Amino acid sequence: MASKVFFWNLRTSRKLPYELKLKKLLKSLGIGQILEPGQLVALKIHFGEKGTTGFISPLWIRPIIEFLKKVGVKPFLTDTNTLYVGERGESVSHLLQAARHGFDPNLLGAPIIIADGLKSNNERCIEFKGKHFNRFYLAGDIVDADYLIFLSHFKGHELAGFGGALKNVAMGCATRQGKMQQHCGFGPKIIAKLCQGCAACVEVCKPKALQLVEGKVTLDPENCVGCAACLLACKTKALTVNWKVDIKIFLERMMEYAAAVLLSRKKPSLHINFVLRVSPDCDCVGFTDAPICPDLGILGSYDPVALDQACLDLVNAAPPLHPSCLPEDIKSGEDKFRAIHSHVQGDYALEYAQKLGLGSRDYVLVKV
Repeated sequence: MASKVFFWNLRTSRKLPYELKLKKLLKSLGIGQILEPGQLVALKIHFGEKGTTGFISPLWIRPIIEFLKKVGVKPFLTDTNTLYVGERGESVSHLLQAARHGFDPNLLGAPIIIADGLKSNNERCIEFKGKHFNRFYLAGDIVDADYLIFLSHFKGHELAGFGGALKNVAMGCATRQGKMQQHCGFGPKIIAKLCQGCAACVEVCKPKALQLVEGKVTLDPENCVGCAACLLACKTKALTVNWKVDIKIFLERMMEYAAAVLLSRKKPSLHINFVLRVSPDCDCVGFTDAPICPDLGILGSYDPVALDQACLDLVNAAPPLHPSCLPEDIKSGEDKFRAIHSHVQGDYALEYAQKLGLGSRDYVLVKV
């Protein structure tokens, strides 16, 4: 059965400016009838890594916050700390990075809460039967929120092919341990020549998988639970993420995480994708390359599979933009993300998500 995906193509007028048109989209989605006064509503968003400019602008989401407050709920903006060590690797730096990109609670009217806590220890274990995992490690404040709304920047991704609602759910709601599971299973990669024998990683390794042998760190992979606490503790980069994983296995793991988040909740979550500044890579990479197609619109649905499929179809149907990293001879209708990341089949994630019961790839586009 086809799912409804509501679509606003960004056209505005003097009588219907951006703010009113976005609120019209929310009314069309009927979110006001689902929410209950007093609920704590998480707006899951990516604040953008240092150096990026393509992330969702705070100005774009302020009308959403105003709409939700008028409904009577208490919205808050949230994200989780990253697996890699950077500006968003722990909550203090993460909040400062969000502020540098304009996410100011006093201006937006909603607080910012890093959902997995200071060092990604605010964690809940959710059970869900998947092919790869039966236990999923999610951010505590995501699990505790009364309702979830996902605000996703639709763009390319080096491993997933593209990133939209499903990736925002899967990777964005996981703790560092959950991200480690998705990316590489268990165990960090050790670069022995960078190890100074300080034992900081050994001290935080609760399962005792790490030890110092002759002044260098060693790993017992059988004891490693993949919590990734050592990655944050190591200041010399002797421990890094082992990114090597079969692409299809990675996509399956990621979709299972999305299923654990969404199918464990009583009500379907709302997903809103911003198909604007469609960059070839994720907002984590530290730069934003030229967009590969024109700004297309803002789409919303309670079915993340249908939503991502609709966004993918719109991007592929759109005229390619140059200069960009797209091949010069690419035509409208061709798969733009696969032209950039030829080793990735992003639509495989949609196929697997559909099998898991996350939604349908069949959709009806409802224009707002």
